[in-house]
Amino acid sequence: MEDQDILVWIRQLVDEEHELLKEEERGYASEAKRARRRRTEEYLDQCWDLLRQRRAKRQAGLDPKSASVREIEMVEHYKQ
Repeated sequence: MEDQDILVWIRQLVDEEHELLKEEERGYASEAKRARRRRTEEYLDQCWDLLRQRRAKRQAGLDPKSASVREIEMVEHYKQ
């Protein structure tokens, strides 16, 4: 997977998150949709973390392909 692939995936997740948030704001969201939004936020955290890992490895002269998706428990509480 390349950085561009990750960025495309992030864009898709952001679009999905916005649609789910709109439904919540209008009061149309079911519990399943709210759960889906929370999972989408977690996937976004993981994608951004993976992209940051790849960029850091590249800057350090390492292979960015050695970066891996980390568990949500590890990435969800990072400070931005």
